[in-house]
Amino acid sequence: MERTLNIVNSLESAGIIGRYAIGGAVGLLFYTEPAATYDLDIFCYLPQSGVLIDLEPLYSHLAKLGYESTGEQVDIEGIPVQFLPPPTDLVKEALDNSVETSFEGVPTRVFQYEHLLAIMAETGRPKDRARIALSLESTEPDDAKLKDILQRHQLLDRWSKIVV
Repeated sequence: MERTLNIVNSLESAGIIGRYAIGGAVGLLFYTEPAATYDLDIFCYLPQSGVLIDLEPLYSHLAKLGYESTGEQVDIEGIPVQFLPPPTDLVKEALDNSVETSFEGVPTRVFQYEHLLAIMAETGRPKDRARIALSLESTEPDDAKLKDILQRHQLLDRWSKIVV
């Protein structure tokens, strides 16, 4: 994972991707107990022409480095990585407010715990509802911060149905 993050950092430094942060189940690892996941979700700003996002410069650059894409992922140093533009206002806010941290000495950014919880509520998939329950058993969020996020993104009702 350290080698993978070094490559992602180099992509940001070279301007191939904009600001990035780790989200998804791997993001939760920075706060809670491990959850099963298949890939590393890197949320990032990507070059955009009008409403279209252009992944070609990213994939071409990675291919020159020897990393090939298969489907939605690029295998970088043995880790399947998915580069995702922020699809909702909530995810954009999470990316903009991600926190600086490190993994095995490699600098990186990760979504805040409360944003990760809110995104799982927004997504609402069965696996996300299960991860919310497991996460809350392991680590308590900042209730005021979480409530503020949920309220601003009209997710309080959905949250209350998930954490019954």
